[in-house]
Amino acid sequence: MNEIYFNADAGYLEGIVRGYRDGLITAPQYLNLTQCETMDDLKLQLATTDYASFLQNEPSPMSTSTLSARCTDALVAEFQYLQQNAAEPISRFLDYITYGYMIDNVILLITGTLHERDTHDLLEKCHPLGVFDTMPALCVATTVQDLYSTVLVDSPLAGYFRECLSAEDLNELNIEIIRNTLHKAYLEDFYAYCQGLGEPTASIMADILRLEADRRTVNITINSFGTELSKDDRAKLYPRLGNMYPEAQTRLARVDDMDQVRAILEQYG
Repeated sequence: MNEIYFNADAGYLEGIVRGYRDGLITAPQYLNLTQCETMDDLKLQLATTDYASFLQNEPSPMSTSTLSARCTDALVAEFQYLQQNAAEPISRFLDYITYGYMIDNVILLITGTLHERDTHDLLEKCHPLGVFDTMPALCVATTVQDLYSTVLVDSPLAGYFRECLSAEDLNELNIEIIRNTLHKAYLEDFYAYCQGLGEPTASIMADILRLEADRRTVNITINSFGTELSKDDRAKLYPRLGNMYPEAQTRLARVDDMDQVRAILEQYG
């Protein structure tokens, strides 16, 4: 029965995504790019790909930052087009993809507020996939308490903040703990949502999100060395999913150096 309604609900989007896939750079084109010695050579090679349309008006010599910015702009435009034409449950799935970027953007604004920087300037440094309609309202806040209250009311991340953090948690010493706490809640929530969508989304996204959870687990472990973060608090930051959950996470929570981390990871290579 689901197949009968697929074209009505998602057929158009599938056609768009297939078109995006056909625009990906091929292996021979990648090989040609590896032979480029200057940015102009790179631009010339990209002229025969779908990347040509958003690079053609860039003057030479083109900088690497310009190339990165134009590629990001194209990605965001294509992603937002999918969002605008999606219906449930695809629209919510696409929203979930943006939440990770939103978390990093809000953390950037919190850090700027703590250091008494002009948060309006920081908006330009926010990732465009993580920009939400009420984000400019965050710049009105002059204290972290005001910022916390604004996030709770006006952002899609309100649930994560409400469940995981209080205004008293927002200080410079806790900023990375806050980031990891929010990402943990987000990953677990996204994983649960995907499992409710059924196959094949559930199994495909399970592999992707487990890999991300494992990556964050390793990063949290390594970055905690030489800090005041206790081993018990380190364990609390690990997402409760992943190929290393729970056995390897329990062991990683107790390690003291890179050699011990490497010994555990080699068992999962």
